[in-house]
This record gives sequence, structure tokens and C-alpha cells, in this order.
Amino acid sequence: MTKSNLVIVAAAALAGAIGASGAWAATACGCLLTTDVDNLGLGSSSGWRFDFRYDDLTQNQLRRGTGTISPAAASRIVNAGLPQKVDQFTKNRYATLGLDYAPSATWGVNLQVPYAVRSHATLGTASDGNAPGAGGDSYDSRTSAIGDVTLIGRYLGVSPKHHIALSFGLKLPTGSHTRTGSSTDPTQPGPVPIDRGLQPGTGTTDVILGAHIVNPIDIDWEYSAQATAQAALGARSGFRPGSSVNLNLGLRYMTVPLAIPQLQLNLRQVARDRGVNADAANTGGTLIYLSPGIALPVGLHASFFGFMQVPVYQRVNGVQLAPRLGVSLGARYAF
Repeated sequence: MTKSNLVIVAAAALAGAIGASGAWAATACGCLLTTDVDNLGLGSSSGWRFDFRYDDLTQNQLRRGTGTISPAAASRIVNAGLPQKVDQFTKNRYATLGLDYAPSATWGVNLQVPYAVRSHATLGTASDGNAPGAGGDSYDSRTSAIGDVTLIGRYLGVSPKHHIALSFGLKLPTGSHTRTGSSTDPTQPGPVPIDRGLQPGTGTTDVILGAHIVNPIDIDWEYSAQATAQAALGARSGFRPGSSVNLNLGLRYMTVPLAIPQLQLNLRQVARDRGVNADAANTGGTLIYLSPGIALPVGLHASFFGFMQVPVYQRVNGVQLAPRLGVSLGARYAF
């Protein structure tokens, strides 16, 4: 493992957490993949790097706990005296642009700017599982906007070999948290607020801490491990997103340099959202994904990658929408 590889390994160490910000209200977003180890052979140990990542995730499976539940059964649930909201689907499309600068092999900084396109439909709290009911706050929404920007610094001086990266930074409240949808309740037409967890941004500033290690096993195999924690520093407009922990384990087969197959195991644990505008009963939980993928280096400066994200374990609090499959595609260029 060269110094240049290690710098790039740390460059996007938190990219998987960015797309998932604020996506746990009545939904279980699976954007926990890390793509930072897909950059082998790019550039030197210092300089500028540009990256682009596209995530496609449709959440259309209604779940309760560790199993599925029908919309009709969900509509009969009562939480703390309140009827259960029944969501239909959430379609997430994320395009994330990143800019990285490393003045040396020891220090670096990475800026990630996500753009989210999200469609959501809910039958509200007064439905029978098939159609919205009067006074149930049912709505359809579609938002397209820049989300919360993340700025991450890194330090690789822990080990003389520079194979361990420590990450530290902030998620900034650059995304809107006041978007509205269109009511589907015939008795209450007009614009209605979108759930806070489905807004382009959370409205909060979050602190992010992480650690990442990459090491060869032998001449053919390489492993990586990453841990990331994120927590809001306060609440905004009656909402505080739940703290989260991401754990990622990766294995890469390095014998064929033109196509590097790899496999990741991704775990995400998220606490419940809090505040008067949070849906605490139906937020948070645990997701585990198995993510096969491939990296395609092109020359000395560019690389492309693709992953599928397959859920192998899902435990949600309350009733939430969960994905059946996710897809991530991207590219990076060093200059």
C-alpha cells in the first residue's frame, strides 16, 4: 500500500454517511456504503482530487421490527394513543460531488456536496391501508435540492506506514428543512409540511468522527475497516436527528489491476429522532448490507466503480419503509 493510496483511502471516508442524513423518519435509508478504497493508483501523495457518486435507492417495503407488515395491518396500530402513519414509498436519488486536497501524505481535507432528488407518498394516519382518510395528513412530495454539505479533515500520522486514517469534521445545515408537499386529503387540500426526516437537510450542525485502516493480507488480497460516528450538536425548529454509527468491512482482490472485485459488509445503527417535530416512534434502527462491487482504474489518474447494496438484516423502530436493493456508481480523478 503506497502513501498515495492511503491518502485517497481517507479522502471520502465519510461519503457513505452523507447521503443518509435525515433519511430515517418513517424510512430506513441504506446509503451506508463506503467507496473510499476504490481509488488505488490515483495520483501522488498530495494534490487535488475530484469525485462523483450517484446513489439510487427505492424504499417500498413496509417493515415493523425485523419483519414485513402489510399496509392494512399497519393502519390498525396505535402508538402512544396515536394512529400509525402508513407510508407508501420513498424514491431517493443522490448525486454527490467531492473535492479533496492533500498538502502532504499526513494531512488532508475533503468537501462533499450532495444533491438529493426524493419522491415520497404517505397515506397518513387516517387510512385503511389502501386510501387516505380525512384528517390524516396524507400527502405526496417531490424535492430536488442541495443537501447538507460535509467538510472532513483527516490525519494519517498515527502509524509510520500511514495505513491508519483518523477523520474529523462537520455536517453543515446547508440543506432546506422547510419544503412542502401536496395534500392528498380531499378535506384539507393545499401545501403541507414534509416530514423533517425527509427534508433535503436536517437543519442541524453535526459533528463527525471516524477511523479507517487499510492493509494487505498477501499479494492478492487487501482488507479495510472503517468506523464513523455522527451526532447533532443541537436541535433546530423542534427537531434533532438521531445519532448514528457506521461500521464497514471490505475485502478486495488485487491480482487483476484492470478490474478489482470487492465485497463490503456495511452496518448502520441510528438512534431515534427527537423533538416536537420528530416522528420518534418510527425512526432509527439497524441495517446490515452485503455490497459486492468492482473498481475499474483507467490510467494513472482516473477510476470508476459500481456497487450493489443488498440488505441482509433490517430492524426498524415502529413502522418504516425499507429498501430491497440499492445501487451506487461513481468516478474519481486526480489532478
